[in-house]
Formats: sequence, structure tokens, C-alpha cells
Amino acid sequence: MKYDWSWSVFLDTSSDGVHSYLHNLGLGALWTLGLSGTTAVCALVLGALIGVLRTARSPALNAIGTVYVEVFRNIPLLVQMFLWYFVLPEVLPKSLGQAIKGMPAPWNAFVPALLCLIFYATARIGEQMRSGIQSLPKGQYQAALALGLTPAQAYRRVVLPEAFRIMIPPLTSEFMGIVKYSSVAMTIGLLELTGQARAMQEFSFHIFEAFSAATLGYLLINGTLVLAMRALERRLAVPGLIGAGSAGKGGPS
Repeated sequence: MKYDWSWSVFLDTSSDGVHSYLHNLGLGALWTLGLSGTTAVCALVLGALIGVLRTARSPALNAIGTVYVEVFRNIPLLVQMFLWYFVLPEVLPKSLGQAIKGMPAPWNAFVPALLCLIFYATARIGEQMRSGIQSLPKGQYQAALALGLTPAQAYRRVVLPEAFRIMIPPLTSEFMGIVKYSSVAMTIGLLELTGQARAMQEFSFHIFEAFSAATLGYLLINGTLVLAMRALERRLAVPGLIGAGSAGKGGPS
């Protein structure tokens, strides 16, 4: 196959007639960072709540957590993205639906994409939190209760801090996944990194250069994320449990 490579195409004026393709790709990377970063923070908080519900002794609370996880984990992300973008405004009260549809671009795509990713990632992180909590020795929770803490205080002050520390390796993979899942937002019109690369290839016909830049962008974002999480893992590793300091010792004790 003969292909006319031209790396200078990044400096050409894009379809908006104002900015270069390089500028637009950088802007797309910022939207990817904003979308995935906000999703990660919100999903971590809500996932911890789901993890607590999944390990609660109350059958009702356990059922709520189970239903949430099974609903949002078992529907394809693309289907959920379309439901949030196309269906939600139609089933909400008319005034609220009109307000959502009337938001200016790119917020009219960013907000549904953000809600979709938060609900999806919360289900996945919730399951990881459940496994993290259940991997802890039961004596810790019981000892906290024996010291006079309420169940809520025992979870907040003893169980969850310990679970977060041993969950850093799987959370690293989940955060990397969120960065990659954010590319699905392109399907509802959000010009994040993949969307900008696709727009560049459609107008310049330089598909290899466009997606090479997108690939490099994702590698840089996730590479930086991995390095940061490994540093955090080394700092917070729990002796005797999963962590950087005990990675070579196999599974949890």
C-alpha cells in the first residue's frame, strides 16, 4: 500500500477555519481528561457506597447494591450512552428534558456522557470494593465494633481506608479503563481525543497521522496515570497484603 505521509498536516488549518489540527487534538485531550477525571472521582466515592451496600448484613441494602451492579454492569456501554443522550430527556418532565436538550455544545453531549460513565464505572468499582472489603480479615470489623464504634464508623474509619489501600492495583486498571471508555462519548457528538482524531481524518484524509496522534495521546495519559498510581501504591502499601511491597508474595494473606 502506498500512502503519502505528511506530519505537517497537524499545522494545517482545521475545518473550523480558525485553529490547527494540533490545537484541536490538544483540546480533545483536555476534554478526555476532564471527562475521565470527573468520572473517576465520582465513581470512586459512589463505588465505595455500593461496595458497602454489597457487604452489608441487611438483606434490603444488599439487594439494592446487587440490583444496581447487575443493571449497569450488564448493559453495553454504548447502549447506555445512547439511553442517557437520546431517551433520558424524553422521559423526564418536559421542562427538565427541554433544559437538557437546550444546553449549548459541547455541554449537551458532555453531561450525558459524564452521567453514563459515572453510573457504569460505579458498578464496576463497587464490585471491586466488595471484593476488597471481603478480603480483609473479619476480625478488624469485629474489633472496631468491640471498641465501641458503630457499624457506620467501623466502615468509615477502619474497613474502607484499609480496603482502599489494597484496592489500588485494580483501581489503576479501572481508571485506565475509564480513560479508554471516554472515547465512546464520540458517538453522541463530544469531540474528545478520539472525536477530534476522527474529525481530522475526515477533513484532511490523513487517517494514519490522525489516529497515530490519538494513540500517542492515550499512551501519554494512561502512562502518566500508571506511574502516579504506582507511586501511590508504594507509599500506601499494607505490609502482608497486596501492594507494591508485597507484589512478589502472591495473593492476599
